[in-house]
Amino acid sequence: MYSGSGDGESHDAAQRKIPPASSMLWVRNLRRFIGSGAGLGSEALMELETKRILLDIFKEKQQKSAEGGTIPSFYKKKPDEGSISHRVQRLAKYRFLKKQSDLLLNADDLDAMWVCLRENCVIDDATGAEKMNYEDFCHIASVCTEQIGPKCRRFFSPSNFMKFEKDESGRIAILPFYLYVMRTVSLTQARIDMSELDEDSDGFLQPHEMEAYIRGLIPNLAQLRDMPAAFIQMYCRIAAHKFFFFCDPHRRGKACIKKVLLSSCLQELMELHQENEEEVTDTEQAENWFSLTSAQRICDMFLALDKDMNGTLSKQELREYADGTLTEIFIERVFDEHVRRGKSGGGNTREMDFESFLDFVLALENKDTPEGLTYLFRCLDLHGRGFLTTADIHSLFRDVHQKWIEGGNYELCIEDVRDEIWDMVKPADPLRITLADLLVCKQGGTVASMLIDVRGFWAHDNRENLLQEEEEPEEE
Repeated sequence: MYSGSGDGESHDAAQRKIPPASSMLWVRNLRRFIGSGAGLGSEALMELETKRILLDIFKEKQQKSAEGGTIPSFYKKKPDEGSISHRVQRLAKYRFLKKQSDLLLNADDLDAMWVCLRENCVIDDATGAEKMNYEDFCHIASVCTEQIGPKCRRFFSPSNFMKFEKDESGRIAILPFYLYVMRTVSLTQARIDMSELDEDSDGFLQPHEMEAYIRGLIPNLAQLRDMPAAFIQMYCRIAAHKFFFFCDPHRRGKACIKKVLLSSCLQELMELHQENEEEVTDTEQAENWFSLTSAQRICDMFLALDKDMNGTLSKQELREYADGTLTEIFIERVFDEHVRRGKSGGGNTREMDFESFLDFVLALENKDTPEGLTYLFRCLDLHGRGFLTTADIHSLFRDVHQKWIEGGNYELCIEDVRDEIWDMVKPADPLRITLADLLVCKQGGTVASMLIDVRGFWAHDNRENLLQEEEEPEEE
């Protein structure tokens, strides 16, 4: 009885089997309704749309990667001016630089730190110098943090303490540490100021951006505050050119901000902060490219050479530079290597503009630097082979010899001078002199002067007498 009834129930259960969910009408309608997004709220719809857009972007990138093979992307187009991405980039950059600027110590903070250092240091009995050991260093860090705030804490790290020279008691002098803090703050502020002027945020400054940076510094530089307003634009042009001569060796028209900050040019410019001009001699002002005296000297020199007043210099006009002591062959080579052919005039007409003249003066006044020597070596390399032979030295010095004899000096043997140059340089290859040889021997500037300027050769020939004359005033 029980078995028969059980068979019947199992048979009825099989007849009443539930169909799959996908075949139910209400399930299909619900899925269709949700898929259309009609039943979702605004936030859910936004999230769904975002996912769809991101998925499309991902698929598009995958397709491009598949089409491009394994070549990686090496160029990213900069955002268009006025676009949303460009505005977001500028806003993010402004906020970042503002945050970094707020973390810097100001003048009052630096004064307070100096007071803390002096009040908590010890006097060295032997030298009288103010010093501190590591315990003093940590104590001063706590005092400064209380008075100034946490932004000074980063200067009091153990690694910073270890950077300075210590005496036998493990103490460091407070003055070098304070100067380190001041220089760090100054360079950081300079980097922030330059980054603000970097319009495309690529870490490089173009000439007009560098000029704008220098123009902003003029009111803060004691020796430039009284500069005539009419001369400011010309001064910025002259000053900025030195940065590009030394920081843009490949002449790409942009200078790396990091390289500018680490260059001696910026330090030379900051020397104009000195309030008391009596402490600065006329010679020092003339030697500092960024001084007002030097800038006016460069302008006066160019105007005096420009006889026809056309704003450029011809070969004949440039020959009068330095009272005509430069050789003919050197002037010719300068125009061949460093003066671009003009767009107007005859086919062989070349005129040196003011920018090229600044390069010319910078190279001659900085012959011992790699940048200046590189400029001059291109002129000395008569055949563009990357090296000088004995024949090249003979050809170059022939003009110097002629001017030497015309000046009423004693007779020279060109071969002796050539051998002397070889002894000075000591090239790696005994048959040729390269730019690397001139840089390594540390006398490349002297060699270049001997080959292009009769006055430079005279200074080398009379070096012992000149050295004696310099020592005599010191003895008196």
